[in-house]
Amino acid sequence: MNHDPALRTALLGFAILVFAMGVGRFAFTPLLPLMEAEGLITIGGGGVLASVHFVGYAAGAMLAGFLRTSPRATLTLSLSLIGLSTAAMGITSSAEAWAIWLIARFVAGVGSAVVLVIVSTHLVRALASHGRSNLQGLIFAGVGAGTALVGFATLGFLALDLSSSVGWLLFGIATIAAAGLAWWQAPAPTSAPVPVPMHAPTPDLPTAPVKASDKQTWRIIVPYGAMGAGYILPATYLPVMAQQAAASPLVYAWGWPVFGMAAALSTLFAARLNKTFTNRQIWITCQVITAAGLVLPALWPGLLSVVVGGICVGGTFMVITMLGMKEAHRLAGNGQSQRLVAAMTAAFALGQIIAPVLGGWAYDATQSFTAPLLLASAALVVSLAPMVSFSAGRNPAFRH
Repeated sequence: MNHDPALRTALLGFAILVFAMGVGRFAFTPLLPLMEAEGLITIGGGGVLASVHFVGYAAGAMLAGFLRTSPRATLTLSLSLIGLSTAAMGITSSAEAWAIWLIARFVAGVGSAVVLVIVSTHLVRALASHGRSNLQGLIFAGVGAGTALVGFATLGFLALDLSSSVGWLLFGIATIAAAGLAWWQAPAPTSAPVPVPMHAPTPDLPTAPVKASDKQTWRIIVPYGAMGAGYILPATYLPVMAQQAAASPLVYAWGWPVFGMAAALSTLFAARLNKTFTNRQIWITCQVITAAGLVLPALWPGLLSVVVGGICVGGTFMVITMLGMKEAHRLAGNGQSQRLVAAMTAAFALGQIIAPVLGGWAYDATQSFTAPLLLASAALVVSLAPMVSFSAGRNPAFRH
């Protein structure tokens, strides 16, 4: 048994995010082409389900900002709801299947957002209390690891000729089991001070806490919300785009595990970059890389551009999530950090609500994702302007 409490906390956070995010949010993506092939859903319908999921995600983020229940109870209940709603997606024979799917994706969205906010506050704070903020990258690597896990599992379903219903049921059962782990291992709340985590020697904002409504917080909320719209297009439709470029499912289905592995490794690599660069410098660079990753498959369709674009997006979106949470802690301090994290998560969710349904409608109308990909790429770059100008003006190191 490992007696290092900080490492144990980081591994717990990693495992929780594997299921809350990898399954709760991202199992839908690799299973969507399979559901389409089975005649259960259209791409446009998939976009509607994805958007409903993120309506739930926004609701969960706002709810999480005001929760005062213990982390153990909140994480256990949320993971249980994610597991049950995931298993419910396997219901296909009922006349009410579509209504069940809408409710299930909404509930899974609520649970995923609550888990991310709780993990990003209480478990991150627990690491800080042990002086081990460097382990935050391990926690957030759980999202990418979970994404890769569901991708590889879906490859197995395809190889064994299993239906999407079986996949949903197995993912749901695994997530319910993870809820037991959360109940057994989740820590009690801590009010220990949270230091500025893994920042460069010259931070680009004052370290004094500010109110979550202060105008400076909007400099991170707006680009964070734009990132939600930008990354979610490939995060919803990457296997569909790969399917268009490669006929064999055992070829195109590899795009999603690669996306997940890039996400898992990226947060660990970001910890090293933070020794030299500020949170915002890395964030801005990653968001530009994400924008480029959207342009590639839009302008040069093909399996290679889809895979490279997926690596660009997969290798940056969780870094931005992690750095966004750090900036929230640094700006707001302990007293308001949970509410600022919730506000940022809600903005992220708003982008996720809008983009999939518009992308799905555009595809059904044109059989192409080109227009939504280019529009999202432009939004990612434009939304960075306030952050870039403020960082460059306040931080001498930013200009070098």
